[in-house]
Amino acid sequence: MTQTIAILGALDTKGQEFAFLKAEIEKRGCQTLVINIGVLGEAALPPDISSAEVAEAGGSTLNELVSAQDRGAAMAVMSKGAAEIVKRLHAEGKIHGVISMGGGGGSSVATSAMRALPVGFPKLMVSTVASGDTSGFVGTSDITMMYSVVDVAGINRISRLIYTNAAGAICGMVSGEVTQGEDKPVIAVTMFGNTTRAVNHAKSILEAAGYEVLVFHATGSGGRTMEALIADGHITAVLDMTTTEWADEICGGVLSAGSTRLDAAGTAGVPQIVVPGCIDMCNFWAIDTVPERYHHRNLYQWNPNITLMRTTPAENARMGEIFAEKLNAAKGKVAVYIPVKGVSELDVEGKPFHQPEALQAFTDALRAKLRADIPIIEMQTDINDPQFSGKTAEALLEMLK
Repeated sequence: MTQTIAILGALDTKGQEFAFLKAEIEKRGCQTLVINIGVLGEAALPPDISSAEVAEAGGSTLNELVSAQDRGAAMAVMSKGAAEIVKRLHAEGKIHGVISMGGGGGSSVATSAMRALPVGFPKLMVSTVASGDTSGFVGTSDITMMYSVVDVAGINRISRLIYTNAAGAICGMVSGEVTQGEDKPVIAVTMFGNTTRAVNHAKSILEAAGYEVLVFHATGSGGRTMEALIADGHITAVLDMTTTEWADEICGGVLSAGSTRLDAAGTAGVPQIVVPGCIDMCNFWAIDTVPERYHHRNLYQWNPNITLMRTTPAENARMGEIFAEKLNAAKGKVAVYIPVKGVSELDVEGKPFHQPEALQAFTDALRAKLRADIPIIEMQTDINDPQFSGKTAEALLEMLK
């Protein structure tokens, strides 16, 4: 079967570039379906789906967008419309991959559409901003970002190479065959460097029981991705060993997963074991990036690029209240396990973040507000003790019976 690739393009300003890309894709035996996401003028390359159709799918009309001359509003409408169109085309089996090229604005519209497509569906964005922080474009999706090196403005000795490689890349993606494995029920587990030993031990127990384990690094994007996969119905249960992203959320660290962290499992009714793993630390980049208001705090250079800040009892108490609020809304089975002797490698006796009163503040605040039917199990171990990780894994397996 011939594979069809959707091309999202601002054809009013970059018709030449997208015509080249289209030709390179078709040269490789793939079909194309061109979608115009531009609003400034006539399309220089005839589209299969017009910008007027995209605007209508986004809840407006092209005439309204042109008349308003509001670039931000137009981008919002075209982003929504493009997402609706590619979702429909995918559901109907009419496209097998998607590609686009652009600067910041074009990348924003195109990746908004790409994020509406499921994980595993081929997505490639050739962008002028791909060498920087692309988290706002990629989100929790599996978008492949390719740096354009030069602006997407004409065909030259550099852009010709980039666009040709991009065409080859997306054609390769859609033609690849996924090796089929044994589909097992999936358990999501969260991990950090400071909880690696605990997670590896728990993972071995869960896998031995017949489950596939997906480990998410608690770096903000990891937590958001896990929450999205839970909401989409891909996850059977959650061993939330590392909830440190909440420390970054309340302290302004660089690895926050946002205020919806801990929502998805409860909303979906998915069984979950929740552990206050690494809530003793908030993350910043190199030590000179730590905000001045925190210079007096207990700081630890994990490596030259990562600085950890010890959270206070008050911050831990706030997290206890938040955890209670989130878990009280859970529709499924939930339990909280607390390692009394330390929630990370650094929060054990003799290590720089050991502060028992901080964890106690978390526990007290949690207990004061948590539903009476949700158990809180305190164990006289640290988080990386095999007794603790083994017990949490076994408790989750018991929930799943």
